[in-house]
Amino acid sequence: MDYTNIIFKVEDGIATIIFNRPKALNALNDELLMEFSRALDEIACDENIRVLILSGAGEKSFVAGADITELAKFNSLEGKTFAKNGQRIIGKLQELPIPVIAAVNGFALGGGCEVVLACDIVYASEKATFGLPEINLGLIPGFGGTQRLPRLIGSNMAKEMIFTGKMIPASEALVIGIANRVFAPEALIEETIKTARLIAAKGKVSLRAAKQAVNNGINVDLVTGCCIEADAFALCMSSKDKNEGTTAFLEKRKAVFKGTLKD
Repeated sequence: MDYTNIIFKVEDGIATIIFNRPKALNALNDELLMEFSRALDEIACDENIRVLILSGAGEKSFVAGADITELAKFNSLEGKTFAKNGQRIIGKLQELPIPVIAAVNGFALGGGCEVVLACDIVYASEKATFGLPEINLGLIPGFGGTQRLPRLIGSNMAKEMIFTGKMIPASEALVIGIANRVFAPEALIEETIKTARLIAAKGKVSLRAAKQAVNNGINVDLVTGCCIEADAFALCMSSKDKNEGTTAFLEKRKAVFKGTLKD
């Protein structure tokens, strides 16, 4: 499928989506969101894809937010439709059964920060900037930011960011838990790919089971969460990759996982 607002490619089990509106700092308009949604559907249907990397075109921005020229024209009903559509697509990103790594190379503001919050791992350039500045437009985050950010960094820290609209550097994002690691700009993609390859070499069933267990268990009580984990653990037991992993360990060799979701 052809795309004009994103670059989508797959290589060695690793999918990459690059938001590709550099002149607009990769702002999220309707066309980009629709293309992003279609690419996520393609990835979800392709068993050979084990990891997804997200990044932004150019050196300045991951995604600088929603396209303000569109927002300025919305009435209440149009605004709600836009927010619900964005929530649906970013929810689709979070619910992908494979790990998703954000490589944040610049501004991750508004909707861009909300995309980041739905990823599993966040690597940032030293030049990256994070924030939910919608309050400065007389608005609030609409793509899930008021819900995901408190769950990630705690309600008080999230309220400070949302109420003030302040933007924080990568170093602070690392400290409060938005970013996993921070790299020099020239090393960001290389380090992201290195981790993606490490993950892609693991078993398909166990990767999906691990993500499912964490995501489904994080907002329930501990007893229920442990039940979710036990079910996911049991599912792994029936996979060929479990047999390969345990056999390789006992034979003191490196495991080579070739199992499929049908094994």
